This record gives sequence, C-alpha cells and structure tokens, in this order.
Amino acid sequence: MMNRIIIVLAFVLSLGVTRAQDKPLNILLFTADDLGYEASGTFGRNIPDLTPNLDKFADGGVRFDQAHTNTPICMPSRSIMATGLYGVSSGMMGFMHMKKKVPTTMQTFQDNGYLTGILGKVNHSTPDMQFKWDYVHDYAELGAGRSPSKYAAFSTEFFERCKDEGKPFYFMVNSHDPHRPFYDPEKPMKKGEERPSKLYSPDEVEVPGYLPDIPQVRYELACYYNSVRRLDDTFNAVIDALKDAGLYDNTMIVFLSDNGSAFPFAKANTYVASTKTPFYIHHPGMKAGHVDDKHMVAEVDLFATFLDATGITINEQTDGKSLMPLIEGKNQKDRDYHFGEIDYKIGGKATPMRSVDNKRFRYIFNPWHMTGYRYSNSNEGEILKTIEKDPEFAEYLEWAKMYRYRLPEELYDVVNDPDATNNLIDDPNYQKELAELQQALRNWMVEKKDPALTLFDNRQDKKLVNDYMQNEFPTKRSLMPDEQLEEIKRKAELKKKNKAADKKGKKAKH
Repeated sequence: MMNRIIIVLAFVLSLGVTRAQDKPLNILLFTADDLGYEASGTFGRNIPDLTPNLDKFADGGVRFDQAHTNTPICMPSRSIMATGLYGVSSGMMGFMHMKKKVPTTMQTFQDNGYLTGILGKVNHSTPDMQFKWDYVHDYAELGAGRSPSKYAAFSTEFFERCKDEGKPFYFMVNSHDPHRPFYDPEKPMKKGEERPSKLYSPDEVEVPGYLPDIPQVRYELACYYNSVRRLDDTFNAVIDALKDAGLYDNTMIVFLSDNGSAFPFAKANTYVASTKTPFYIHHPGMKAGHVDDKHMVAEVDLFATFLDATGITINEQTDGKSLMPLIEGKNQKDRDYHFGEIDYKIGGKATPMRSVDNKRFRYIFNPWHMTGYRYSNSNEGEILKTIEKDPEFAEYLEWAKMYRYRLPEELYDVVNDPDATNNLIDDPNYQKELAELQQALRNWMVEKKDPALTLFDNRQDKKLVNDYMQNEFPTKRSLMPDEQLEEIKRKAELKKKNKAADKKGKKAKH
C-alpha cells in the first residue's frame, strides 16, 4: 500500500512539473548596481548577516562560483546582458547606444508575445533607443532606486497585469544599490529613499587587500555595506511579490551584478574585483543547491540562456553560450577562459584594457598606460584624494600612482592573490603561464575583430601605440548612433541656455 502511495505521489508531482514546463517560461533578471563579489555571503568576507535573502536564494538554486561580467562598468555591461555580444562585437564600447541593429533580449521577447517590464536603470539597460518597454518605472519613482517597498509595489502591479492579459513576461529589475552615494546615516536621504534593515560600523568591515586599511576606507566600506544590505532587502521584496502573485514556480530568476564595487581597483577596471560577480539562477524543476565552480561563465551568456530556456530562436549568433546544460548539472566544453574589456568610461579619453583569466592566473593588457593618461573615475570616493593630499598617508602614494597610471602588462595568481597585490609579469617562474594567456587573448581579439589588436601586437612599440591611440582607435562619436549624438547636442544647448539665463538673472539682481 505504501509503495502505491509513493508511486501515485511521484506521478502527481511529475504532472505538476510537466504543466509548469508546458506554460511559457517567465524570465526575471535582477541586477545589482556595483555589487562586488566579496560582499556576497556566498563568497564573503567576515561581515555579519550582510545578504541573508540572497544567500538563501543561492542555496535554493544554482550558484556559479566562476562567474564574471565582461565589461565591468554600468551601461557597457548591461549592453552585453541585452545583446549577448561583447562590446567589440556590438560596437557598444562605452556609454553608447547601438549604432548597428542587433537582436536584444527585450525586443526578442516582446516580438514573441511576452510583456516586457523594467524597474530602474532604464537608459543604461536599453541599448536600442527605439525600443519601448511595455511597463517602465525609473529612478525617481523608485525612491532614487533605493526603496524596497516601491520595487515591491511596482513588481506586484506588473505581475498582476501579466496575469490579467494572460501573457508571460521578461522583467528586468535593476536596483540602484549599492551604487554611490552609499547609505550614510550621517547624511539626509534622497526623496523616497528607505533605510536599510541593518547598518554597519567601520569596526565591522573587513578591508580587501586591494585597498589600504585607513579610516576613510573603513568608513566608506561601512556605508557601502549599508547599501548592500538594502539591496538584499529589495531583492527579497521583489521575490516575495513574485511568490504572492503565484508565478514563482514558472519563472526563471537570474541574479548578478553589473560590475564590482565602486572602489579603486574594482569597478571600471579588469581585475578579479572588477569582473567577478555573484551569479545565482532559479529554474523550475532544477535541483536546488548545485554549485558550479568548474566552468567559466559570464553575462555574455545570458541571452543565449534565455533563448534556450524558452525555446525561442533568433537568426543571428551570440558571442555567449547557453548555461542550460550547466543548470542541468552537465559538463560543457570551451569554458576555460574569461575575457574582459574596458574602452570608455562615462567621461574622458579611451582607456582600453583587456584581460583573460583561466581560473588560475589573470593577464591584463593596459595600452592606455603608454599615452601617459592619468586615470580617474567616479568610483574613487574620497580615498584617492585623502591619500594624495594628506602626508599622514604618504606610504600609500605608490599604490595611488599605480592606480592612476598602471603598467602596460600585469599577471596575477588569482587563487593565492585574488586582490592583485603581487604582479608576476616579470617573474621568470611564470613565463609559460604568461605566454599561454597572451596567446588566448590574442586568439579572442582576432576572432572578435577587436580594434585593440593592433595595440596588442605592437605593445613593445610605445610610439606606435601612442599614435594609434590618438589617431586610429574608435572614438566615442564614431560609435554612437545619430539619435544619441543629437540628444547630446540638445542637452549641451539646453545647458548653455540655462547658464546664460542664470547669468542674466544674477545681473538683474545687481
């Protein structure tokens, strides 16, 4: 009798799985903004109770421990998520929309009868300026992108609309946490912003090896962890809304960050701290608690994965490969390397960087070093200024100089030195490993028609590299579509007009 009950129960459960699979699969892509891998409990440093909801989600799904972003800076990273193409393949090598039309996740799903929705980071996550989402709420409506309750309310509204219309969904939820400005309890909050459920003190933080252990760093890290905790609050609020809507069991959920934390040697660079990301997937019917630490995976794989999971096809080829075999616990060939690229930040000149990682070593190529350009970015906070101006921290000036100017080539043992503190590029004991990675990178650059290939092949010729950077490397304007150039022109004219009006108003007062 007991055997019959077990057989019947197994049959009923199998029917439930089959029905879920027969329905069109929903896709929920949740991204963090500037979440370093080390801030996640699954990798974590010794920070108490930092991401309890994300940790629980990771334990209940599939976790990829060798996961990376490919272009670790905001809009370029999100363009890769949307297209499944490296920046050098799509032409989106910085903060630019697409100039040449290529398939995108949102357009593809919309064309196949899905409702498309987005919360937060709308401009940075929509590479095609002509695309119209079915459901949109952005920064201001979301409490500066930092209100868990508003994310929950809008998510609920979107899920109910999908149910009412009887349509599956592609829903991209982008938290603005833990992007700067971090949550600082000593400063006023932005309109609609909410307090994290837990706050951290400078004494509680663990300083990563790529940062100096000074009071300014500890204070900024504490504020950063406050924002990380609020990200965790937001994620939990959205997942609860999905469950309350009765859609959790038929939804593929992916969580990752767009790049590393907003600190020097992390975001907008190509170190491990720049590219490595928490990467968790829930897929209906899959075994919970699976950890893949063998295969190198990346954001470039997302589009191919979503297509494979839903059975939708496109005519064009993506650079990435479906993760479905790995989600199912199988092995997959040709996942031995990760490739990273940076070309343009939101402002300033081109600073091309390329990296290749084989889980044991990481090689980095910095041709911009040869131009004498002084590197800076908005992820510095007050750390660099403090060190460069205060004699008390003079011992860290070489660290700051390395950040500002780099070296043309770097090699790190990512197992024993993930914080990239010991450059092995000239060590005779690692020349074999160096040669392997250099060849792997060159093969990739040739395959992708990378404009930095000329720089790589002539990396010993400083004059040629400098001339090519100045005269031949693709410019921002050459990569932008006409609509974006016109928008930039309009904004510049409006800024000029407002400045003239302010000047006129001040004269009238006098």
